[in-house]
Amino acid sequence: MLRDRIEGGLLGLLVGDALGVPYEFHAPEDLPPVEAIEMTPPEGFRRAHATVPPGTWSDDGAQALCLLASLLDCGRLELEDLGRRLVDWHGRGYLAVGGVVFDIGITTAGALHRLRDGVPAELAGPTGERDNGNGSLMRALPLALWHLGGDAELADLACSQSKLTHGHARSQACCALYCLWARRILQGAPDPWRDAVSTLRGLCDYDSPLMIELEGAIRPDEPPSGRGTGYVVDCLRSARLALDAGPYEAVVKAAVALGHDTDTTACVAGGLAGLRDGASAIPARWLDALRGKPLYEPLLDRLVDRLGESG
Repeated sequence: MLRDRIEGGLLGLLVGDALGVPYEFHAPEDLPPVEAIEMTPPEGFRRAHATVPPGTWSDDGAQALCLLASLLDCGRLELEDLGRRLVDWHGRGYLAVGGVVFDIGITTAGALHRLRDGVPAELAGPTGERDNGNGSLMRALPLALWHLGGDAELADLACSQSKLTHGHARSQACCALYCLWARRILQGAPDPWRDAVSTLRGLCDYDSPLMIELEGAIRPDEPPSGRGTGYVVDCLRSARLALDAGPYEAVVKAAVALGHDTDTTACVAGGLAGLRDGASAIPARWLDALRGKPLYEPLLDRLVDRLGESG
């Protein structure tokens, strides 16, 4: 059961990303009906990234795999190592399907340029309020799958990995909340979102930057809502909205149906839905269509083996 759910988390992320790739940049009203959303869009639909074969994950999946590989190889979160892997991904296609890089956010690209120029990894991510895209949120789930320590350390590490490309406290708070949310899903909490919110509140000082962003920008007590954009708070909210749609397939289709940043919304929501429902709940047609098996399967095997040894 644990193996199925851990596999579901990583595969759910990759499948959701790949499912969303062809629909990126489209407004929701321009998308096919929800029932027609598939890895290969209906004939006549104007695909984003038209030269990319169906079943290919984007920067979301590649960066998540970079994080997982770094954690497994280093045995800890080592930002300089992760930074080198992200630079290698961008420059040479490391952990990109076929070695082809076809999508990267502006904020992440700027951070990687600073890394190449020798800026320390912890300081590479810009810290302006307008630098709060979803680029660090989309890759964060492997940290929650890999981490075996306490909630405070998990939240702190989630913030740290964000600093590499997105240094503002808002992005850090979203990553911390997301990782705690994933942990509560894995633990089978009755209300994982509320439990994660309560945990993060308990970990933060009242006037800390994380608490200010949690209460002032994320506003986690509001009902689920989202527009599928690349803004980190909206991405987190959109994932929460999509997760209420039903089982895995319904979740990722609901995420894509929001339009705009479809691959990342489906990646962020799909990882959680896969963690909740297990790999066995992901449609076989999508798993069969997912490219890059030689890239992710060894990492997934190592992750599952590590968790088995810890038990």
